[in-house]
Amino acid sequence: MADIVDKATRSRMMAGIKGKDTKPELALRRALHARGFRYRLHPSNVPGKPDLVLPKYRAAIFVHGCFWHRHEECRYATTPASRPEFWQAKFEANIARDLAVRETLLDSGWRVATVWECALRKPSQIAASAGIISAWIRSGNYMIEIGAPEVQAP
Repeated sequence: MADIVDKATRSRMMAGIKGKDTKPELALRRALHARGFRYRLHPSNVPGKPDLVLPKYRAAIFVHGCFWHRHEECRYATTPASRPEFWQAKFEANIARDLAVRETLLDSGWRVATVWECALRKPSQIAASAGIISAWIRSGNYMIEIGAPEVQAP
């Protein structure tokens, strides 16, 4: 299938995709701050520059986009029809990097949480995800992953 916009427009659109301060990340930050948690944003001294770091709890939180980080069995993790080999290689590299960063953090004594974009789409999901993350932070468990199937609206 051919692209519906010209190459320059597509390039401009893709360049506009942010890596920091995304809507899902901002939503989770607001919810955790309202619950009394204080954090650092994208610290360069922590491997992988997690989206949120709570030094007091030695916890790192990543907010992953379902498309870029390939959330398994998620409807938002589609693959573009054009240049599938390029996209497959890019997605595999992202997944490998995410795994390596997670292992490095765990080996360094950090606790790691991954919150998928699909779990932060609705206000009820944001509240539920923030509640799960709050409980995880206080629990002392090493890893948690939150995606839309685990987060149900009340």
